[in-house]
Amino acid sequence: MFDGRWRVGVDRVVVPIGRVLWRLGVRADHVTLFGVAASAATAAMVVIDRFGLAFTFIVLAGLGDLLDGPVAKAAGTVSTRGAFLDSVSDRVSDTLILGALTYHLLDDGVLALLPVAVLASGQFVSYLRAKAESLGLDARGGLAERAERFVVLCFGLLVVAWLPYVLWALLGLTLVTVVQRFVKIWRQF
Repeated sequence: MFDGRWRVGVDRVVVPIGRVLWRLGVRADHVTLFGVAASAATAAMVVIDRFGLAFTFIVLAGLGDLLDGPVAKAAGTVSTRGAFLDSVSDRVSDTLILGALTYHLLDDGVLALLPVAVLASGQFVSYLRAKAESLGLDARGGLAERAERFVVLCFGLLVVAWLPYVLWALLGLTLVTVVQRFVKIWRQF
């Protein structure tokens, strides 16, 4: 949804920022790796129950993920290598944060499985797109792509009491997206 419906509005903001960062000598790969480092910091803060700081770091991680593309475009360095690094970094970031949430919820029994289920279903969203694209098919779109899931997760870190509800919502949204992408791909055969 963010990549589709809101992309033009988001680009109006992030493209000029990408140009400024590039002029300051920042490379897209650095921005991507900054996002991963911020995700690691988010995970560390979750593990030590510092959710205010976790929220701050996840916002920084999101900015890294949001700005690496505009920096690459400003520099004229958009590449398959950069796309590969970005995709792998997204998976690493998701695993760090959701792994930390699993650790945080270990004393809550079955609830600790929620972040694992969210992570697994999110990997299916990514896999479906990657496999479809390798077959020359289109699998973009769906109710909750990574950007939407990221925003929803931010609410769970902002208000910890909401975390179980946020994780249930994330799981539902992600599973709907998996089904939507599967159906979209299937119809292209």
